[in-house]
Amino acid sequence: MNAKEILSHVDHTYLKQNATWTEIQQICEEVIKYHTATAMVPSCFIKRIKDTYGDKIKVATVVGFPNGNCNTAAKIAETAQALADGASEIDMVINVGALKEGNTEYVTNEIKALKNLVGDRVLKVIVETCFLTEEEKIAACKCVTEAKADFIKTSTGFGPKGATLEDIKLFKEHIGPDVRMKPAGGIHTREEMEAYLALGCDRLGCSAAVKVLKDEL
Repeated sequence: MNAKEILSHVDHTYLKQNATWTEIQQICEEVIKYHTATAMVPSCFIKRIKDTYGDKIKVATVVGFPNGNCNTAAKIAETAQALADGASEIDMVINVGALKEGNTEYVTNEIKALKNLVGDRVLKVIVETCFLTEEEKIAACKCVTEAKADFIKTSTGFGPKGATLEDIKLFKEHIGPDVRMKPAGGIHTREEMEAYLALGCDRLGCSAAVKVLKDEL
């Protein structure tokens, strides 16, 4: 797989708490230059990006990030504003505590509420695998599938551990046929990117991809 093909699957990500507009502009310029799938940025920058770059760039953002345990109404409001500002894709964090106590109905209904709002745009669901047992990861797959989200995503990148190939293999066994996979967190090398794509991942959450691959273009 060549560098251009890999980059087409990458959400070029910059979600640091101290992100500045200057840094976000650099991300956007790289998205345009290297044709990554999206710029994955904090929601406060969406409108400014769309005002500056228009349709040259597809913007993704995060909701309920990184902890996921705000209430559903807050996630709905955050999502609505992000969509109004021009976001094309939403990466929401589930309520991990609710999943761990077995309240899968709450988790599923919250995902459904956001998917209903997002509509034809893309909803990715971050389940933060580092906090879950295998049984809970399987339950998360079922919640995401039942709620008809577009993607299941491993991690925020802010937890103690990011994506693993083992988690993607587990997802692959338990998600529905219409759910795609996005590993995120700790993906630093070309070999890692290729390995995830070879397992069938459709998107990669990766801040290092452009730096690693740009000299091949």
